[in-house]
Amino acid sequence: MKLCRYGDVGLEKPGIVDANNVLRDLSEMVEDITPETLPFVLTMIKEQDISRFPEVKGNHRLGTPIKSVSKFVAIGLNYLDHAHEADLPVPDEPVVFFKAPSCLNGPDDDIVIPPHSTKLDWEAELGIVIGREAKQVSVEDALGFVAGYSIVNDVSDRGFQFQSSQWDKAKSCDTFGPVGPYIVTPDEIGNPHELEIWLEVNGEKRQQSNTSQMIFSVAEIVSYVSHYMTLKPGDLIATGTPAGVSLGMKPAPVWLKAGDRIRIHIEKLGYQNQRVTEQTASC
Repeated sequence: MKLCRYGDVGLEKPGIVDANNVLRDLSEMVEDITPETLPFVLTMIKEQDISRFPEVKGNHRLGTPIKSVSKFVAIGLNYLDHAHEADLPVPDEPVVFFKAPSCLNGPDDDIVIPPHSTKLDWEAELGIVIGREAKQVSVEDALGFVAGYSIVNDVSDRGFQFQSSQWDKAKSCDTFGPVGPYIVTPDEIGNPHELEIWLEVNGEKRQQSNTSQMIFSVAEIVSYVSHYMTLKPGDLIATGTPAGVSLGMKPAPVWLKAGDRIRIHIEKLGYQNQRVTEQTASC
């Protein structure tokens, strides 16, 4: 199943996309898709005939597929080719950092450049959504704690990032966390390590890879992170990006600027489409 939230910013309603790609409203079941309601929604949907929910007519903005999260965890350097292009050592264990939950952004909403930003970059990533509390779980059991998967654009400012290795600061500005369009449940995904992933900037392919190239698997990541913090329902984990980010471009990076358009696709998860815009206030 594909869970989503649709409607204007701040007024989103819970939705589900059926097998015929028809958006249906879940408001009679639940007020919104939140960390608190996600386990209930996942259980109830398995027991329901989705076709009984009302069809949503017309085109609607899609927001983040979950209203909020307690944690937005990210894994760095999880593709071998990306570690090489960044001229950084290949990690022996997952590199964990955080994006502020306040950076969450709809999959097609604008990415807003902070006024002091100088080196804005893109990162297409497979996102894991946690379905139930996970604490010190084994690799063998870890996939049982996954509610589904989503696309994440780990927007980053490299100027901020390499000011004394300030990764969290570089990745947490408002709008730096587009997620969605859906939470796609594992039964629709199959093997999460057989998914094509690509990103375009202004129609030009910048990243093109497959999740089979990840250094640490989904199960390894969930298990590893759960040994250092309790993962709650709805928590997001971005699993790293393949080669092709601006930082690694030769002979010189081409940073994002106002007016640029980004398009991201991960097989079975849908598409994101963002426009880069300017702002005058600080992030």
